[in-house]
Amino acid sequence: MKTNEIRFRDGLAYERYMGIWSQLAGEVFLDWLAPAAGQRWLDVGCGNGAFTERVIARCAPSSMHGVDPSQQQLAYARAQPALQAAVFDEGDAMALPYEDAAFDIAVMPLVIFFVPEPARGVAEMARVVRPGGSVAAYAWDMLGGGFPYEMLLAQMRGLGHAVPSPPSPEASRTEALRELWSDAGLEAIETRAIEVSRTFADFEDFWSTALGAPSVGSTLAAMAADEHTLLKARISALLPVDAEGQITCRARANAVKGRRANPAP
Repeated sequence: MKTNEIRFRDGLAYERYMGIWSQLAGEVFLDWLAPAAGQRWLDVGCGNGAFTERVIARCAPSSMHGVDPSQQQLAYARAQPALQAAVFDEGDAMALPYEDAAFDIAVMPLVIFFVPEPARGVAEMARVVRPGGSVAAYAWDMLGGGFPYEMLLAQMRGLGHAVPSPPSPEASRTEALRELWSDAGLEAIETRAIEVSRTFADFEDFWSTALGAPSVGSTLAAMAADEHTLLKARISALLPVDAEGQITCRARANAVKGRRANPAP
């Protein structure tokens, strides 16, 4: 594996590391979308189904599909009781395995910066929704410090470690998202920022969660003992701790939505 590649293979570890963050941001995102009930949904890059579950619980879809390249993540999603009504397919965001106009809504939660060619991914979402259908996404503000674990990554880089990064972090910028949606021919484009916070029980809860990260977990585990101790001490000193020992971390995502144009009369 190249040092800059990130692979998601453990659905349970991902749920603790990022699934909870995804659902927190996803609640705000769904409030903003305000979709009608009875829609045909597609979750592109569904992973372990964390966001898919929120759609089913909140939006009463008439059908729910998720697509992801990771067999392991899909296996986790298929095993969840709350996701038994969903259909999960293995596939590539840049070549979706669906017919034109097959869905009413296509969403890409926390994924666009992982797509090597984001424009192709957005064009594919636009293709598979019906005229008048919605295409939307939200992504951590990777270049603006919005990633939930950016403090940890910065400290690791400061110690000289190469931290894996997604292939298209620039696609998470608000301006880039608006341009991608416009270039795909989508209309009525809107953007917004999403800010969320998550509370860890204590430092060890935060640290053990980080150890399960696909992006940095293996690097942390391979560190020499003295360097590992130094990094833990630095992070512990930087994290905000309340009187009960709890740690609240904040993150920021950028969101975009648009509509596929209706054909000219």
